[in-house]
Amino acid sequence: MKAVTTSSATQSEAETTAATVDVVLPCLNEAEALPWVLARIPPTWRALVVDNGSTDGSPELARDLGATVVRETRRGFGAACHAGLTAATADLVCFCDCDASLDPSLLVPFVREVYDGEADLVLGRRRPQGRGAWPAHARMGNLALARMLRRRTGLRLHDLGPLRAGRREQLLDLALTDRRSGYPLQMVVRAADAGWRVVEHDVPYLPRTGASKVTGTWRGTWQAVRDMGRVLAEPPVPRDGAGADSFAVLPGGTAQ
Repeated sequence: MKAVTTSSATQSEAETTAATVDVVLPCLNEAEALPWVLARIPPTWRALVVDNGSTDGSPELARDLGATVVRETRRGFGAACHAGLTAATADLVCFCDCDASLDPSLLVPFVREVYDGEADLVLGRRRPQGRGAWPAHARMGNLALARMLRRRTGLRLHDLGPLRAGRREQLLDLALTDRRSGYPLQMVVRAADAGWRVVEHDVPYLPRTGASKVTGTWRGTWQAVRDMGRVLAEPPVPRDGAGADSFAVLPGGTAQ
């Protein structure tokens, strides 16, 4: 019996890594982290590096490393994430920060859970590894938002981390509108309103490479909390299946 179980698990993992998956990687001046991040994308998956105005050669480096580059000129974390989601063509789509704080290979069991129909949206609960991985002000802001999310939706989540997996068409049907720091939260709120099965799993959270664009300072954290507070104040919205912006992949592995 044990041998059969092990064989089944191995087969399931093999099917997952061979599945059609796009990994959205929002990017703003992450040239230092890109080699580490892209080397950890499963070989059969496609990396979509969404450049949000980098000046350090990130898009050129990403392309040289084999990633598809998506251009998003509108600044904002949500704008970059949604540009990647819209440019994706795979049935299964993942999101991961591009700063080497999270290992994208950890998405394999997330994808397997969605692929097998056990969950609709899988999130990574960040567990800091080492001093400085998650500043106190950022952790406090995240904790406050998780509590507000619980009151708003009933979901007993502990984190609103960027490592996540779901199905592309379902994610587009959420008709997400936030293009700033509230995007990850809006995804969870609307998923809960739609009755999705949302789960979270612990993942190691490493000290990021380079400077944080959002929660590296008290001011950035406060702005993120404000953005997310507005999302939590939104009433449930009816979904009509409408997507959003359209992006086309151009020759040479670039989309805009």
